[in-house]
Amino acid sequence: MSRGIGARPDTLSMVDKAVPAWADGLDRAEFLARGPRLSDLSTPVLVLDRAAMDRNVAEFARWTAAHDLDLEPHGKTTMAPALWQDQLDAGCTAITVANLPQLQVAVAAGFRDLHVANAIADPAGLRWLGAALDADPELAVTLWADGPSTVDALERGLAGAVRQPTVLVELGGPGGRTGARSIDDAYATGERVAASDRLRLGGVTGYEGAFAHDTSAASLAAVDEYLNNILALHERLRPLYPEGRIVLSAGGSAYFDRVAAVLGGVEGARVVVRSGAYIIHDDGFYRFITPSGREAGAPELRSAMHIWARVISRPEPGLALLDVGRRDVSFDEGLPEPQAAAGNLGEEPRPLSAEISAVNDQHAFLRLRADDPLQVGDVVRLGLSHPCTVFDKWRVIPVVADDATDPIVVDVISTYF
Repeated sequence: MSRGIGARPDTLSMVDKAVPAWADGLDRAEFLARGPRLSDLSTPVLVLDRAAMDRNVAEFARWTAAHDLDLEPHGKTTMAPALWQDQLDAGCTAITVANLPQLQVAVAAGFRDLHVANAIADPAGLRWLGAALDADPELAVTLWADGPSTVDALERGLAGAVRQPTVLVELGGPGGRTGARSIDDAYATGERVAASDRLRLGGVTGYEGAFAHDTSAASLAAVDEYLNNILALHERLRPLYPEGRIVLSAGGSAYFDRVAAVLGGVEGARVVVRSGAYIIHDDGFYRFITPSGREAGAPELRSAMHIWARVISRPEPGLALLDVGRRDVSFDEGLPEPQAAAGNLGEEPRPLSAEISAVNDQHAFLRLRADDPLQVGDVVRLGLSHPCTVFDKWRVIPVVADDATDPIVVDVISTYF
């Protein structure tokens, strides 16, 4: 798979906060040969649960197959090529990325079917892409455009290329993110792409998550209205499409069930969802918003990530400070969730009734009962929300076999943010 970067670290280094000092200089195989366990690691440490990830991948593959959808998972969630490969091995048809640097990571790692869920307007980056496409006939990259000026930028940047990349027309809406603000504007963009001798019109795309942030009836109605607009744009563009199957793409990690309901079964179209967080899931935002609780047969997902942090201070009866902070945990979609406590890593945990009230750069404020026996040196397991903003804080992440008390470390993966 790898051409220029590794999916896993070649040599471990204690400058990476997940790597214990005794493993400094070992290669991955030497480290794993020693049979390390959770108790061999130091805090703070993010760990991934292999059994949970495998289950999540299998569950989502089952669900997409049942709905005749293609899955091109968003790689920005993890930026971990090793995990992207797990997703492809389970039947995904491509990996989605969000920008030029992520696309370059994916190409350097050896991936050849890629979907850029965003506009690229950087001239130097587009020249690189054109050269990469011409140099490798197996490389397939799908791009987005939401206006004629974006099409102009693509044509200028790809002027020296021979191969034509596929371009999807992105529909947005008032108050949304990128995307043409009306069907008429999006159609005009489609006309521009269809008339280009540098680009191939490939279908319609968008992101419904920009229009809702919960599962209320009003939010689900807004999502459905937006998806129906994608369908209407697709029908209007039909006369402009070239030969071959056309793509309709939507579906982040929250409302993929609505994509199946509204876009599924469109004749002559390949419906692509781009959900990426499902492989990790979480104990926060996605736990409450994914279809698992509102649709029979939805994929049954569980969080495959948590952090262990250590108590470094009990300055007040109802307060403990942990050795973890904004540099280690997510906080944009909810603060970490205390789940259990133990005397040390690998010891039997006990339930913990507490909450994180704030995080600083390197500290978390744990509010708990004044009589709780938690003391300096104890460890706390924290559930996390939104994997996209957890992984970007860790260059190397240990993977444990399962959720046992002292699980064995079965892998170490690298991220490339």
